[in-house]
Amino acid sequence: MKRYCVPVLIISTACCAFAQSYDFNDSHLHLTNYVQEGTDIYHFLKIMGNRAGRVALFGIPLQQQWSFRSDGDDAPTYYLGSDAPLYYYSFTDAWIARAYLSLTASERARFDPMITGFNPSDMYAADHIRRVLQTFPGVFSGIGEFTIHKEFVSSKVAGEVASLLDPALDRILDFAAEAGLLVILHNDIDVPFAKEGAPPAYLDQMRDLFKRHPQTTIIWAHTGVGRVVRPIRNHLANLEVIIRESSNVNFDLSWDEVAKYIIASPEATALTAGLINRYPDRFLFGTDEVAPPDQAQYLRVFNLYDPLWKLLTPEASRKVRLENYQRLFDAARVKVRAWEKAHPAGASRQARDLEDRSSHLP
Repeated sequence: MKRYCVPVLIISTACCAFAQSYDFNDSHLHLTNYVQEGTDIYHFLKIMGNRAGRVALFGIPLQQQWSFRSDGDDAPTYYLGSDAPLYYYSFTDAWIARAYLSLTASERARFDPMITGFNPSDMYAADHIRRVLQTFPGVFSGIGEFTIHKEFVSSKVAGEVASLLDPALDRILDFAAEAGLLVILHNDIDVPFAKEGAPPAYLDQMRDLFKRHPQTTIIWAHTGVGRVVRPIRNHLANLEVIIRESSNVNFDLSWDEVAKYIIASPEATALTAGLINRYPDRFLFGTDEVAPPDQAQYLRVFNLYDPLWKLLTPEASRKVRLENYQRLFDAARVKVRAWEKAHPAGASRQARDLEDRSSHLP
């Protein structure tokens, strides 16, 4: 495949930049897995090589519990490998920040860390996100991937079930708009093994959510499909409706489970390519690899999409693989850095202290 020259911007106030030829930018990469183990970030830079330019970097917000009563000495490493519950693991944000901050400035320019360690059913989740930004200024560009409804996962999470109707989620997305954070949201468009012909369970709720938050830039992960939540007959038509009515919403094509639907037949690939060619600014490529051990594994999803790349126009291919990432994440970097400058750590406490003192004045 032909490679294109892509400028990569240095974060914060650094004025220098470098250019390199890359095949893609990756909008969806988990550096760690469901037991918070993963690929060393220096090794991952070598895996990226000259194939991936920039990467949206995050861990996984859920920890798989190792329950001896359930699994004995067989420690699970994946959520499908145990009946024990999952629980939210907030330390993932500090772990990602620490790894990122260990890099040189030029190395950091290739990553856009994301905040994931929050419970989207908690009204305090937005406060956690604010706290992370103020603790690690200059690091994060967005939030996610975080999950509301996900096949086989949602039912395993300890505590309350997340919901698209929860005001806690609205608080999160409101704060994302305020701070300029880019949002990567996972929500299945339907329930597993849905009845044929039934309307998608969560489509209308997702459309309403997007409309309630027009100032929040959102990437809907995997276009709403999954392992068994397959694209329904009108899936592409539904995506087109959202594209037309919500200019703030984008879609990533990450995960091999998504690729399997798109390349399932020449017709499926052609229909998908047709939608992307009509709206080339609204789709991003991502791998959704979890702690990849080597470059062969990391490039697997990109190579699966070869039939799709061949059907896209040169402009659409370039935007999906490279330019849409740059546009969205560059904008987020600028906005978040400005918010951090205006809201330094301790500013909220100082404001509260001043208010308390003022309330005691005669």
